[in-house]
Amino acid sequence: MPRQVLVVAAHPDDEILGMGGTIARHAKKGDEVTVLWVTDGSSTQYPGRPDIAELKYREARSALETLGVHHRIAGELPDMRLDTVAHVEVNRVVEQALDRTGADTVYSVHPDLNRDHRAVFESAAVATRPRPGSRVRRFLTYAPLSSNEWTPASENTFAPTWFVDIGAEIDAKLRAFSCYTTENRDWPHPRSARALRASAESWGSVIGVEAAEPFHLIRAREG
Repeated sequence: MPRQVLVVAAHPDDEILGMGGTIARHAKKGDEVTVLWVTDGSSTQYPGRPDIAELKYREARSALETLGVHHRIAGELPDMRLDTVAHVEVNRVVEQALDRTGADTVYSVHPDLNRDHRAVFESAAVATRPRPGSRVRRFLTYAPLSSNEWTPASENTFAPTWFVDIGAEIDAKLRAFSCYTTENRDWPHPRSARALRASAESWGSVIGVEAAEPFHLIRAREG
């Protein structure tokens, strides 16, 4: 039976950097995937540049379409400033997306060094909290490159407990990331195609496959 999947990202590109291959795998299986970007993704980096904001959204849409995903929700909270937004306001964005999609599987960006990521995770945890009538059966976090690996070991260390084989999807992930011309960097920056492939191959070696993406399983419900 197809799953209803909600991928919660703080910014456009989090979802590709952290789990682009898994998104492609869900789409290939016929699951209904929706990506939520909680922030506008550019207002702090490029103040007064609505043209860049529109460009990033076009890149984001193209990246998802490359993976076979056509459902997305664009939030309008200020990027890199979620620590100045009331927690209840961030909660509302995530809860509305969850209600709209009826998702049974939810992925959230991991609460790493990036404060936006922390705020989004906390709101995803609130939205998916166990309660009577909840449809959420699985809640996991993913770790985007160029954020997670910079996080001090003592702070919200990402300890993966769930892995997805993306050997058949790694090329699709790289094609999707190539759509983000505003975010691509040259090797050895972690936000580069070579780094994405190297990371996938490294995690693949952990579980004995060619390429994999790691996740931390927060909660699962069977039966």
